[in-house]
Amino acid sequence: MTMTDEDGISDADIYDEHGAVRSDFLTEISDAIDRGDRSVIERHVVRLHESELGDLLEALPPPERLTLVRLLGDEFDMTALTQVDEAIRMEIVDQMPNDQIAAGIGELDSDDAVYILEDLDQEDRDEILSQLPFTERVRLRRALEYPEQSAGRRMQTEFIAVPPFWTVGQTIDYMREGEQLPETFTQVFVIDPSFKLLGSIDLDRILRAQLEAKVESIMRETSHPIPAEMDQEDAAQIFEQYDLLSAAVVDENQRLVGVLTIDDVVDVIQEEADEDIKHLGGVGDEELSDNVISTVRSRFVWLAVNLMTAILASSIIDVFDGAIEKMVALAVLMPIVASMGGNAGTQTMTVTVRALATGDLDIYNAFRVVRREASVGLFNGILFAVIMGAIAVLWFHDFQLGIVIGVAMIINLVAAALGGILLPLLLHRFGADPAIASSAFVTTVTDCTGYLAFLGLATWWFALR
Repeated sequence: MTMTDEDGISDADIYDEHGAVRSDFLTEISDAIDRGDRSVIERHVVRLHESELGDLLEALPPPERLTLVRLLGDEFDMTALTQVDEAIRMEIVDQMPNDQIAAGIGELDSDDAVYILEDLDQEDRDEILSQLPFTERVRLRRALEYPEQSAGRRMQTEFIAVPPFWTVGQTIDYMREGEQLPETFTQVFVIDPSFKLLGSIDLDRILRAQLEAKVESIMRETSHPIPAEMDQEDAAQIFEQYDLLSAAVVDENQRLVGVLTIDDVVDVIQEEADEDIKHLGGVGDEELSDNVISTVRSRFVWLAVNLMTAILASSIIDVFDGAIEKMVALAVLMPIVASMGGNAGTQTMTVTVRALATGDLDIYNAFRVVRREASVGLFNGILFAVIMGAIAVLWFHDFQLGIVIGVAMIINLVAAALGGILLPLLLHRFGADPAIASSAFVTTVTDCTGYLAFLGLATWWFALR
């Protein structure tokens, strides 16, 4: 049974059946914000999980979300800022005094703190860090020195590390009594006096071991330590491949500097997949919360590239203007050939870019995959050549035109398949991001090949008869 308090706000889940914030909940919170009713806000917003608070912030209009943060004051959960778009996060942080940010940062895990700090201006970042305890300040500065989107930026600097000569009993006592230990963890790491990583012990193994047993006797060698400089996407692939819940992060001297956990890796996987999808559409790092100017700037570059490629394709059509004037059917049918090639190329390109991103496509299986895609293009080309050829004959009562468009369809679908896989592979080989540039180039190949094949064959064929 759903309960409703005197404010009219239901205590049920804040989401509706579609996964959006319930309209009645949003309306009641908005009304409380307009009234400046802090008691209602504290009663119904403070209880929310960080992800729920993040969704609420995204659902509110900008003025109301800023007022909500102000009304919450010290009760505002800074972790919610890791759940919202970058534009919203910066909008909120810009309105918060640095001492409030420093107080909130001090309550966060180091990975969440770095996530918020890395987008701030250097001056604000230094001022906030200066207000933190020395040990915490050093940890955060060290994490911020690692490259963006690296494992070092994603790691937690709070972890449990013990020497190999300790007993299990000593380790358990340390975990019970030690200060500044992580709230949740699944592994205890074993280090030498120089902090070099020797191994790790899962918690279940510690609980099953005798209290007198030495740590070195029950530890296992850490076979998958992650370099702090490693790209976060590569680190996520290691987690996926070996089904890890957490992994040690080490510096260039194999010294333990942090731990990467599965919750952060899930965020990385989602971010990378989201980034690839956006790049395939040529919209960069655009977010729904971005303003008009930044959205225009994000999309303009690749629209301009597409304009140039469209002009190139149109110039091929211009070469055959005489043939088109003599036979109007060519103008009617040629977009079909180009469109089919474009769709086929996009299918292959999408599969290829994703396979490159996940590491499923590499130098060892590239030839086999290229051969498969070429075969798929050929068979699809033959099937659609028969279909489109028959349609052209019935439409224009010209058997020879059906043959021409059928052959052009085969040529373009094979070219689309090859372009859809070879172009991303080539871009990847030279260090470019295939998700960003592939779309425009594959479209160019399919359009140009389609127009050239169809109009060229038609001009040659009908010149002979």
